[in-house]
Amino acid sequence: MAHDPSSPIVVENPWERLNAFTDARIGLGRAGVSLPTSKLLAFQLAHAQAQDAVHYPLDVEVLSTELTQALDLSEAPLRLHSHAQDRAMYLQRPDYGRRLNDESREYLREHLQQAAVSQQRFDLAVVVVDGLSALAVQQNSSPFLSALYQMLSSDSADWQLAPLTIVEQGRVAIGDEIGGLLNADAVLVMIGERPGLSSPDSLGLYMTWAPEPGLKDDRRNCISNVRPAGLQIEEAARRFFLLLKEARQLKLSGVKLKDRSEDDVLEGDSASGSTRNFLVAE
Repeated sequence: MAHDPSSPIVVENPWERLNAFTDARIGLGRAGVSLPTSKLLAFQLAHAQAQDAVHYPLDVEVLSTELTQALDLSEAPLRLHSHAQDRAMYLQRPDYGRRLNDESREYLREHLQQAAVSQQRFDLAVVVVDGLSALAVQQNSSPFLSALYQMLSSDSADWQLAPLTIVEQGRVAIGDEIGGLLNADAVLVMIGERPGLSSPDSLGLYMTWAPEPGLKDDRRNCISNVRPAGLQIEEAARRFFLLLKEARQLKLSGVKLKDRSEDDVLEGDSASGSTRNFLVAE
């Protein structure tokens, strides 16, 4: 039967207007029993971008220069490497990505001794890790750290920061070893998250109090989806800064430390006249 020219080829879905509020693939419409060609091609492009993000190499030289200039560092970030020699090993052996290789461990120790800070305690060590999306790290690290460093410098408390480090082929737990070697009370691991079909550039923030090798995930706090189309840079920096201050006050992190950044979670305690947070474990 011939197609009626007055009948649209693509049948629109009334849910399509919800696309203005989410990156989720909803209300795509249909052409016969299939997706419209444009929506199918867009899906295939997103899938290819997610795959590319996993294998996209981190340009350490460019990132190091950007961070040195943006943060006005007295020395360039220290370049470290995990036990995973290359990307193939990193993907096949996640455990190799959780520890430094011998050369990086010795380099870090020697650097601290030469800088005469091997016995100094630091409040925070920042570790930038490529993770599963170097694209996320390449694009979002400098803006985020610029916002965070501004908050730290403007705070009334004195924050001593350990030398900034950049790690290739690393996973979240590698920050525990680095934080321990740097004598840091807390460590922030900034890492590229596993790419999704609409988020190949998502940066994750993981904070651990009293870092040391072998800690479990319940000792960490996570702020996820930091990217232009997700959690905005300034808001992510604000949330992490408040979380860090709470961690330093309570000397803990992980499941016992909850996010207090939202004002509407604060409750008044009529009995004591004080303000408490029902999300914070006591």
